[in-house]
Amino acid sequence: MSNEINRIKWKCRRGMREIDLLLREFSKNSIKNLSNNDLYLFDEILDYDDQKLYDFIFKNHPIGNKDHESFIIKNLKTFTEQGNF
Repeated sequence: MSNEINRIKWKCRRGMREIDLLLREFSKNSIKNLSNNDLYLFDEILDYDDQKLYDFIFKNHPIGNKDHESFIIKNLKTFTEQGNF
């Protein structure tokens, strides 16, 4: 599992600064608390391009996948609203 987590953390490195900082801080602080299913969803979400993630997280533009949207709201948006980012 350690190799999987390291691979996912590497995928958190992004070109858009805002998304890079958010994903790297989230992974540093929260990845160890994710269930296997949530870890799988997070990995899938990291396949989206930066602009699509930014638009959903900060502008509420839909992604089109309810599981991914639910994960982002439950985890990433909450993480930012709690002042962690």
